Amino acid sequence: MAHHSSDQRSYANEKTPSTAPADTDTASDPASGGFFAADYKKHEDLKSMLDGSKDSLKLEAMKRIIGMIAKGKDASDLFAAVVKNVVSKNIEIKKLVYVYLVRYAEEQQDLALLSISTFQKALKDPNQLIRASALRVLSSIRVPMIVPIMMLAIKESVNDMSPYVRKTAAHAIPKLYSLDPEQKDQLIEVIEKLLADKTTLVAGSVVNAFEEVCPDRIDLIHKNFRKLCNLLIDVEEWGQIVIINMLTRYSRTQFLDPNKADMIQEENEKSFYGSDSDKEVEEEEDADKEKDEPVKKPYVMDTDHRLLLRSVKPLLQSRNSAVVMAVAQMYHHLAPKNEVGVIAKPLVRLLRSHREVQSIVLSNIATMSAKRRGMFEPFLKSFFVRSSDPTHIRLLKLEILTNIAGETSIATILRELQTYVTSSDKDFVAATIQAIGRCASNISEVTDSCMNGLMGLMSNRDEAVVAESVVVIKKLLQMNPTEHKEIIRHMAKLADAITVPMARASILWLIGEYSDRVPKIAPDVLRKMAKDFTNEEDIVKMQILNLGAKLFLTNSKQTKLLFQYVLNLAKYDQNYDIRDRARFLRQLIFPGEKGGALSKHAKKIFLSPKPAPVLESVFKDRDHFQLGSLSHIINSKAMGYIELPNFPEELPDPSVRNVEEVRSWVSNDRPTSKKKPTRKNKSFYSSSSSEAEELSGSDVSSSEGSDSDSKSDSSSESEDSDGTSSSESDESSSSSSSDATSSDSDSSSSASSSDESDSDSDVPVKKATPKSTPSKGKASKKKKENQPASNVQLLNFDDFGPPVQGGGIGGGMLTPALATDLQGLSISNKSQGMTVSSAMFTPTQTYELLNRMNSQGLAATYRFTRNACMYSTTMVSVELNFTNSSDAVIQTIKLGESKLSSGMKLHEFPEVTNLGVGKSVSVTLGIDYGDTTQPANFEICTETRKFSVSIKAPVGELLQPISMNESDFLLQQSKLTGMNENSDNITIPEADNTEKKIIAKVAEVANVQIVPASDPQLMTFRFAAKTLSKGVVVLVTVKSSSDGKGKITSNCEKMVIGSMLVKDIKKILVKV
Repeated sequence: MAHHSSDQRSYANEKTPSTAPADTDTASDPASGGFFAADYKKHEDLKSMLDGSKDSLKLEAMKRIIGMIAKGKDASDLFAAVVKNVVSKNIEIKKLVYVYLVRYAEEQQDLALLSISTFQKALKDPNQLIRASALRVLSSIRVPMIVPIMMLAIKESVNDMSPYVRKTAAHAIPKLYSLDPEQKDQLIEVIEKLLADKTTLVAGSVVNAFEEVCPDRIDLIHKNFRKLCNLLIDVEEWGQIVIINMLTRYSRTQFLDPNKADMIQEENEKSFYGSDSDKEVEEEEDADKEKDEPVKKPYVMDTDHRLLLRSVKPLLQSRNSAVVMAVAQMYHHLAPKNEVGVIAKPLVRLLRSHREVQSIVLSNIATMSAKRRGMFEPFLKSFFVRSSDPTHIRLLKLEILTNIAGETSIATILRELQTYVTSSDKDFVAATIQAIGRCASNISEVTDSCMNGLMGLMSNRDEAVVAESVVVIKKLLQMNPTEHKEIIRHMAKLADAITVPMARASILWLIGEYSDRVPKIAPDVLRKMAKDFTNEEDIVKMQILNLGAKLFLTNSKQTKLLFQYVLNLAKYDQNYDIRDRARFLRQLIFPGEKGGALSKHAKKIFLSPKPAPVLESVFKDRDHFQLGSLSHIINSKAMGYIELPNFPEELPDPSVRNVEEVRSWVSNDRPTSKKKPTRKNKSFYSSSSSEAEELSGSDVSSSEGSDSDSKSDSSSESEDSDGTSSSESDESSSSSSSDATSSDSDSSSSASSSDESDSDSDVPVKKATPKSTPSKGKASKKKKENQPASNVQLLNFDDFGPPVQGGGIGGGMLTPALATDLQGLSISNKSQGMTVSSAMFTPTQTYELLNRMNSQGLAATYRFTRNACMYSTTMVSVELNFTNSSDAVIQTIKLGESKLSSGMKLHEFPEVTNLGVGKSVSVTLGIDYGDTTQPANFEICTETRKFSVSIKAPVGELLQPISMNESDFLLQQSKLTGMNENSDNITIPEADNTEKKIIAKVAEVANVQIVPASDPQLMTFRFAAKTLSKGVVVLVTVKSSSDGKGKITSNCEKMVIGSMLVKDIKKILVKV
């Protein structure tokens, strides 16, 4: 007892008497790390404490045992001593005993079976925690003999008053199923009963059991679909993940593809704008007779589909990364393409988390960005590589950057990639060079810039960088070899210096493939390679053989003996592939007396044009796996993975999800029948949902009154939860609106508010309805203030361009002279010391905007004035000229709806109230192109018609001339080299090869200013400008000589603008 008490005191952090033996605690400590400690007394103290009569000692012993288990120590030999205490009346002891038994019941099955009767009794215990713990232990005993007992216990627990016990019963179902799969039918009945449970605690667990036991029984979900959607936001986090994944699969079998149908709808809208008004009336009258009516019918999203998307959207704000990822994959697989953008910001937020989370999220973003490039473009800088990122994270970020690269962002991305090339991580550098190659192949405007950058890397000291550059250049040259003869020649010279086998093989393949472009160099390269053939790697030897064969076919006089020498060397090579290739080539090219049938076609075989390689993302086709799944991460089907079904061709019957509530109390209490159904409606859908849904439920019932009983509760609720219903006072404004239009307006409104939760956007709309009825005093003022707010909530902001800054209709306009002065004051830091100047040339060329034949006599042309825009200093001034060629006055010409790319802005022209027959009128339109070459798409409306038009500005019109001296020009030019430089050779006709004509032609095609030259005798002309929108400096140099041969060079951070400017200037200078 002395040993026992001292041991107990030491573990209870009490002071031990100094007379106690020094090593007693160590010898008997169950958690001691002594490897050679004697085991004859192991856990004896704990056993004696458990066998004692004092609850305090038993509780202390159990705490120590659970502590041991938590540390990973083995406490299985205490099973017999612990299991005795399962009958303890002390609740705390009993809880800990059950925790222990859950851990070891499977290992000590025989001893656990002895206590089965105790567990069965505990199932009737008044304490819900004990009942749940007993069921958990019972389901942990993996003995087929007790399957009937387990089944009985689960069936009883399903009807338990405590949701915690019902939740435990749901957890026990998969355990029983894995023990005895023959019980599946009975377990499905239990699952069906639990699915009807309305408590949030049970929902996640029962859906998990459903996924484990019968994931194909979607008929069990029909009646519970709406309830699960409404409960989802209050379910615990891991339950939310399981439910979302299950509902994603369910929805793919029950709803139509919203994007496929959306395409049909867009086609109809195009034909709508292009058809006559008379035709439209005829089509509406004949709609019933048309056989093709189902094809032309606009897509209307199912109300349950919309309910699901609205229910999961608030979970994008969840603190749990897995929940956010689950919602993101649901939107990717189920949502219309115009609504998927809401997931981008939450996913980018997850990148601040741990590396493991970053890796999974980036893999999923890489897959999404391969098909949805624009979605992540606003968050470009979030994917820039950090110095602390491990290699696998860096490679994923590179993949995403390459996927989302577009004309507007390519300059920023290439500048970022340039810095990555200097990294010490070899794998990362290689991947960066490949990314530059992919950018060059995908965006033709920067191909030359990328090629120049890659050629610059060929002089790098690091051999791995040079080798990877060679391989990428080889792929790019295949796309357009005719323009890059010098590069092929330069690479031939590098063949001696480069030692990396893959790079050497790529150079040899290029020389062989395009030997006609380097006829003098190719035979010499073959001679050098033949000299060192035996020491080369196998991949290089193979390409030497191919090079010899191609040169023999094109230049047999110089290379015949050389090629035969190489064949003889290969004949005795150690590698059988090399030997086989040598035999094959000898017979094909040097046929014997009989003659080979294939030898006639040798040239076609070897010198046929090869298709250029397609540089695609490795994540392009990975989305056939469900995003967020293990199979998607490893790109292979994992065990237990359930494939995502395809959308059905025809919509399944939506009525299967309708739930009829039995109201036995309605007939008993007639006077209150108007109020009580309202409550019932609300409680069924809003038992644990948001305030917005409760408000919507009360609004519907109050407007419908007692007649709502005859309608389906589920459909009225789901329509109202979408926020599309309105009061009767609004019916006059939209008398012809149907369920279809309300559903469509909902889809657009939900897409426009990505940062707000659904409840926030819905409640103001609902509250505005009753406020619209008063008509006198303060109430009428409130109406005027609140009404626009509710209307704004229903608008789709995506369909409107962003407001123009710096200009307004009501007195915010600037005169051209004042605008020019302001431009001189607001130049960015990049162009300090430079001032805005006036245009050297005023263009007179006009472009057709509307043809009078297609627009009922209204003709429209436009031209770029190169004047400062009166609306904003960042806008291009476009003069529109309208002419009435019809025989009637045209009323109300104005700007309609605009569809602009990201970053673009449009300022409307003043409305033309009427245009007389044969009359013309000019108006000014302001367009901020955002330094992109994308066209501005908008509508021109008259009183009766709408016309879709497009204005694309030549790249020279996006510029603004600036005055600059020669030293500043050269300084700026030195900062904009490498990928920021574009150049091309030209031959100027003799008649145009004068200073005056060259300057005039450049000024005609681009709005630039000449830079005064220090030596006028040199035929070098420098021009300076800046982009209108962002103020980025653009420098152009034209060099000429007496024979007309010259060179055009542009230096600009916006590589697309620089590249296109060189092409436009070349086109006008070489024009005869």
